[in-house]
Amino acid sequence: MALMFLNGGAMRGEPLHHLIGDAPLVTATKTAPKYRFYSVGDACPALYPVSHGGAAVSGEVYDLPMDVLRDRVLPSEPHELELGVVELADGSSAFAMLLRRPYTSHVQLTDITEIGDWRAYRAGTKKP
Repeated sequence: MALMFLNGGAMRGEPLHHLIGDAPLVTATKTAPKYRFYSVGDACPALYPVSHGGAAVSGEVYDLPMDVLRDRVLPSEPHELELGVVELADGSSAFAMLLRRPYTSHVQLTDITEIGDWRAYRAGTKKP
């Protein structure tokens, strides 16, 4: 089992939540304020670690079996993201999907750090 911080489509109530199967929710939390937060082509969120100018980002931590991470979650992630480790608000660590470095995609990045929450960003960008 591995702790996995999810902050996009695999969170509760989101379209990719089924990918994590029966993995238990450990907590809803935030990262430490050490990340910039981006929308990748308005399709998925991405965290990017920074030494200054970061913010806390909302998400959920799950106790995810490693085979689920390997066989379901990672294959569903877009090319622009890679597996990494983030620091959570309480100082602990968890796996998370980070913006790939160096970023070589042509997909547009929108800085949503000030919003700090994928659901809030998506709610604010929906057209009537």
